[in-house]
Amino acid sequence: MDRTVGDHSFLLPAAEAGPGSREQAARLKKLQEQEKQQKVEFRKRMEKEVSDFIQDSGQIKKKFQPMNKIERSILHDVVEVAGLTSFSFGEDDECRYVMIFKKEFAPSDEELDSYRRGEEWDPQKAEEKRKLKELAQRQEEEAAQQGPVVVSPASDYKDKYSHLIGKGAAKDAAHMLQANKTYGCVPVANKRDTRSIEEAMNEIRAKKRLRQSGEELPPTS
Repeated sequence: MDRTVGDHSFLLPAAEAGPGSREQAARLKKLQEQEKQQKVEFRKRMEKEVSDFIQDSGQIKKKFQPMNKIERSILHDVVEVAGLTSFSFGEDDECRYVMIFKKEFAPSDEELDSYRRGEEWDPQKAEEKRKLKELAQRQEEEAAQQGPVVVSPASDYKDKYSHLIGKGAAKDAAHMLQANKTYGCVPVANKRDTRSIEEAMNEIRAKKRLRQSGEELPPTS
C-alpha cells in the first residue's frame, strides 16, 4: 500500500494495511477468480457448440447470439483451433455477433458484404445477379468491338417517288432550272438573250425615238 507523507511515498508492509483495505483486496481477488471461472466455463460451452457444428454434416455455417468483445475473442480462438473460419458482424458493439463457417464452405466476398449490410444471404438471387452482370459485360464488349453504329435511312426519297417523276426526271430538272427570286424557277433556256450587243442597242434607240415621236411601239420578238 502506498502512503504519502509530505513529498515522500513509501510502501507499507501488508501487515500494516488497514482492515478496510484487506477486505477490498479480498473482494477484488474473488471477483477476478469468478471472472476467470466464467471465461473457462464460456470457453467450454463454445467448444461444445463448435464440436457439435463440425459433426453436423447438414450445417455449413452457424450464427451465434450477440456477445461482448471478450466473449467474441474467446469464440474466435476456439474456432481457429478447430480449423474453421469465423467473422464478426454488426454495427454497435452490443449487437455484434459471430458467424462460423466450415472451411470447404467459406463465404464469398458477396456473401460477406450481404451480412455486413444486415441482409440475409440468398444464393439463388446472387447467382441470378451474377449472370445478369456477366451478360451486361459481354454486351458492352461486343458493342465496343463493333464500333459506333451508323444510322442510314430505310429508303432513298428518289426511289420512293420514282413511279411519279421517273428516276432521271429530278436530276434533269435540277440541271435545267435555276432560282428566280421574282417568279420562282424558270428554265435557263428561256432566260438567255440570243441577240448581239449591237442589235440590242439599236432596238433600245428605236424604242426611244418612237416614245419621243408618240408613235405606237411595235411588238418585240
